[in-house]
Amino acid sequence: MGTPLFVKVCGLRTERDVEAAVEAGTDAIGFVFAESPRRVDAGTARRLAARVPDGVLTVGVFRDQPPAEVRALLDETGMRAVQLHGGEDLAYYDSLRPDGRTLIRGAAVKGEVPRFGERGEDILLLDAPVPGAGEAWDLTGKQLPAPGQRWLLAGGLAPHNVAAAVRTARPWGVDVSSGIETSRGVKSPELITAFIAAARGARTES
Repeated sequence: MGTPLFVKVCGLRTERDVEAAVEAGTDAIGFVFAESPRRVDAGTARRLAARVPDGVLTVGVFRDQPPAEVRALLDETGMRAVQLHGGEDLAYYDSLRPDGRTLIRGAAVKGEVPRFGERGEDILLLDAPVPGAGEAWDLTGKQLPAPGQRWLLAGGLAPHNVAAAVRTARPWGVDVSSGIETSRGVKSPELITAFIAAARGARTES
C-alpha cells in the first residue's frame, strides 16, 4: 500500500466542519487569513484550533502579507504550520523558519511546475492556475515532483474526482477547499467525509 496519503482540508470556519474533518481522519486543517470568502479572524481561528487534536496539523494560510503580521497571527492563534500562497521570496521564508513551524509553499501552476524546495519549504502545494476557483487543471505532460517528495495536489479536487487524480499524479498528499462546499465559502460535513474517504481509498487501491 505504501505511505498513507496526507490529506489537508482548507478554509474551515465552523466547529461543525472542524469536527467532521477530524472525525473523518484529516491530517491537516487550514485556516485562511488572506483576503477570501473563507477568511477567519484571529479569535475564531484560535477557538477552532483549540478543538483540533495534537495529531492534526493546524495551518495558517496567508498571501503577500507582511511577515510581522503573519507571525503575530500565528502566535495569537497557535497555528503549528504556515502556508504562503503569494509571491513570497526565499528571504521571506527564511524570516519565518526560526519559529519552528512547518512551512508550506502554495504555488499556482501556470506553466513550468515549481520545484520542491526552491524556497526551503517543508511541503510544496501545487495549485491550479487560479487558486481557489475550484477549477481542475491539466496534469498532462507536467513534470511533477519525484515520488517521495512532500508535495500536495490541489485545485478543482472533489469527492467525485480525487481518486482518479491521486492514481494519475501519485502525490504525497492532497488539499481541498472549494470541492467540499455547497456554496462559496460554505463547507459541507458530508462532502468533507466523502472527500477524505475517496482520497484514502485511492491510495489503498494503488
